[in-house]
Amino acid sequence: MTVKILGTGCAKCKTLEQRIIVLKEKHQLDIQIEKVIKLNDIMSYGVMMTPALVIDGKVKSSGRVPKDEEILKWIHED
Repeated sequence: MTVKILGTGCAKCKTLEQRIIVLKEKHQLDIQIEKVIKLNDIMSYGVMMTPALVIDGKVKSSGRVPKDEEILKWIHED
């Protein structure tokens, strides 16, 4: 499973990245974490606000940092 954090490096983008890393370690999740920072790549997902969270190619959230429970739910759904 691939989890992508879309964002150019804002504070919320960094917070989302750290949250994903902590969840991966805490729950021993088998996920690959990727950062997408190029604006053209971010726009290719149809995302207009960052940070955005993409799980296996599906945009799950944008413009906010989701709660841990939401992130875990999305990871276990896919």
